[in-house]
Amino acid sequence: MQDYTRHYVGGRWAAGSGRGFTSIDPYTGEPWAQHTEASSADVDTAVAAAAAAADEWGRTPGVERGRLLDALAIAVQDNVEQLAKIETRDSGKVFRENRAQIAFAARNYRFHAGSADKLTGEYKPLDTEDMVDFTSREPVGVTALITACNSPLSQLANKLAPALAAGNVAVVKPSEHASASTLEFARLVEEIGFPPGVFNVVVGAGETGTALTSDPRIGLISFTGGVGTAKRVAANAAANLVPCVFELGGKSANIIFEDADVDRALVGAVAGIFAAGGQTCIAGSRLLVQRSIYRDVVDRLAERAGQIRLGDPNDPDTDMGPITHRGQYDSVLRRIDEAVQDGARLVTGGRQADSGPALFVPPTVFADVTAQMRLAQSEVFGPVLAIMPFEDEVEAIQIANGTNFGLASGIWTRDITRAHRVAKRLQAGTVWINTYRASAAQAPFGGVKQSGYGRERGTDALLEYTRTKNTMIDLSDSTRDPFRLAT
Repeated sequence: MQDYTRHYVGGRWAAGSGRGFTSIDPYTGEPWAQHTEASSADVDTAVAAAAAAADEWGRTPGVERGRLLDALAIAVQDNVEQLAKIETRDSGKVFRENRAQIAFAARNYRFHAGSADKLTGEYKPLDTEDMVDFTSREPVGVTALITACNSPLSQLANKLAPALAAGNVAVVKPSEHASASTLEFARLVEEIGFPPGVFNVVVGAGETGTALTSDPRIGLISFTGGVGTAKRVAANAAANLVPCVFELGGKSANIIFEDADVDRALVGAVAGIFAAGGQTCIAGSRLLVQRSIYRDVVDRLAERAGQIRLGDPNDPDTDMGPITHRGQYDSVLRRIDEAVQDGARLVTGGRQADSGPALFVPPTVFADVTAQMRLAQSEVFGPVLAIMPFEDEVEAIQIANGTNFGLASGIWTRDITRAHRVAKRLQAGTVWINTYRASAAQAPFGGVKQSGYGRERGTDALLEYTRTKNTMIDLSDSTRDPFRLAT
């Protein structure tokens, strides 16, 4: 049993004062790591340590912040194999996917290492020549960064890299279902030599999260997770008028038009829903297919889904691992049962008779799903695909926009004018054309509607972690009537 019972606070490792709990390997079903939950008092200590470091770190020259972030990028890349093994043990996601995502995390740190000394304001021309006005960007102070269980280090990089680059300090709370890799990451931060208090980690569930999101010393909360939890976080933040960045769930529409390269689209459809076992917010869980090619696509997708290999997530021959934890596993099975009850046609997959200790849900495909069915409206967060037919562009857009979510969408067509036309009308933060799940450190990421607000990655993320200060200078040598400044 691995010992992860200490939190990283103020540059030191300290035992938490809350309850102990274990992390279960979702493949073997065995406990593998021991944790201690951070109590409200522990969170208070962590926020105090961050607050004490905030002013000095905010005044640290951007070039120095960038140097440390660049060192962090190198450290993450150098330790990618070990970090990926830990995340695989914690989450059940296949090793090669974790390795690729953590390597991408290193890219995010490197991107923001280069942006740390490039935060600039603007000169504002006024109505009179003897007044000067300009803006500057300043850090918000202490940030609370909360990640989910499916990709902890990748999500952390989306938040921490711009936060530190902008001059903020951070208190991080990973999911209680996958905390080990974040604590290992803290060792890298410690080795590099970030000032004490700039980066802090507390582990826990409800009490820990409530204490952190309710603390009035927090300047911004960035949360990745479910809509229900986000609403509670928003309520806690509202009590102190703290701004939030939310990256939440999705019910993303992947749209295949009849003129698409179907072979290419099928690859995108399979990757869109079955990568990471469907446990990703951007999963293309609704596949909209033009009716003229609908039957062919359903048949071919069913065949491809049946070829996906389930097994040990550390085995390079494994395509898909287990569901991350028992609660999510049970939730996915309930969603499958609901789809059957609502009249969706089960094409392949469904409940597995006996998966042993591993929390396996086989790749599952439902066809003839209608927009009113629960499977078309509710996020499953598992390897379950809903295929829906459409007649034309108008209907495709109507179906695609017909949920409370708006995180991502995909369009498959050879017609570039159609691609632009449809993309413009889709209510989604990201639209992919003839690809799916592509990412770039430079490209902003986030949703609309109940998929959240605010943006991660790129310069958009950097601006989320700053506030604008306006400075106005009177250049005249005479007394000015404050009520007649515009004259």
